Amino acid sequence: MGLKHLGGILVAAAVLSAPARAQRFVAQESPSGKTVEAAFASAYNLDFDEALASSRRAIAADPSSARAHRSLAAILWMQHTFERGAITVDHALGGISVPAVTLGNDADEFLGALDEATRLAERAVKRDGNDIGARFESGAAYGLRASYRASFPDGYTGAFRYARRAFETQSDVLARDPDFAAAGLIAGYYRYQIASQNAAVRFFAFFAGFVGDKEKAMALLEAASHDPLTRVDAKTTLLQIYSREGRYNEALRITRELGIELPRNRLIQYEQGAAAIRAGRSDDADVALSEGLAALEGDTRPKIPGERALWLYKRGLARLNLGRLNEAADDLRVALASQPLGWTAGRIHVALGRIADLSGNRAQAIGEYSQAKAACQASPDAHCRDEARAGLRQPFTRGSAPD
Repeated sequence: MGLKHLGGILVAAAVLSAPARAQRFVAQESPSGKTVEAAFASAYNLDFDEALASSRRAIAADPSSARAHRSLAAILWMQHTFERGAITVDHALGGISVPAVTLGNDADEFLGALDEATRLAERAVKRDGNDIGARFESGAAYGLRASYRASFPDGYTGAFRYARRAFETQSDVLARDPDFAAAGLIAGYYRYQIASQNAAVRFFAFFAGFVGDKEKAMALLEAASHDPLTRVDAKTTLLQIYSREGRYNEALRITRELGIELPRNRLIQYEQGAAAIRAGRSDDADVALSEGLAALEGDTRPKIPGERALWLYKRGLARLNLGRLNEAADDLRVALASQPLGWTAGRIHVALGRIADLSGNRAQAIGEYSQAKAACQASPDAHCRDEARAGLRQPFTRGSAPD
């Protein structure tokens, strides 16, 4: 275990954009503050063109605002992460290989905005060491830079350095002002990630400057989720953590809250259906996913790769769990014809194998599991591979439901 492994654990937190300061600092914000808030609101609702236009207006209105520059960099990163498609809880739960984020023609604008955000924040800290908001901005910028550095092959050394700077800076903000809930977003997630690792990783992380503590991490994230200016990022983080910890009803609650706040983000509806399946509420999942599929058909905005197949796959799982095998099989076969990504195709074949087993057709089930195994190994998707191997060993029964 070494620096690369630890860096891979930590940099996931840095994609969190931590869009704003604690509420009591809003009055000190520049004239661009409301425009920045509008930019993030649009980005969270998947309206990226509108979000980027707002960020650029914010910079034009106040080029001295670190937060305005960081908003542009963060939203560009969010857009390219969306285009990559690795933004579901399935990915957060691990096991699915994902392509690296590439910024392409946007790289210069991203780096320019991030460099300026860092420069302005650090200059403000040097001018006034008690400027907590500027310290927070500095830490948030370093966190975003850690994600960027980690997107390069063998970029974990540089990413680790920036991740540690982000963690230390946000921890310092909390030490200076425990009520600055926004700083708990990155600090809390890093703490959770470290606490979730084995003893060797935790030992190395401690001497590298990181501290793991699940209870503390959850408290920080819960506090951030109640701050009106960081609640979206914090709730998104908690959704992932609750799912990893098997707290499925709490994850489902979070998706419903986010659905109210982000009515144009159809992927929240998808996550609501997925969370309902994990919580053993497949009837609710069927309703949520059916409504989402109907909305998807009329949404002309860009989709994540293989998105329609993903929706159909999840609804097929819900219907499989409900014993509606013919409807489940119909959804899954249409999903296979809808250009699914490799990992999704593998999981679809696992579900079809289970339907075949429940229907008494073991030969067909073995064929499906074999296809699943090949697709999962090629992706790769460790969870799917293990499910396919289990299906090949023995027939599936209703003793456990797929996720």
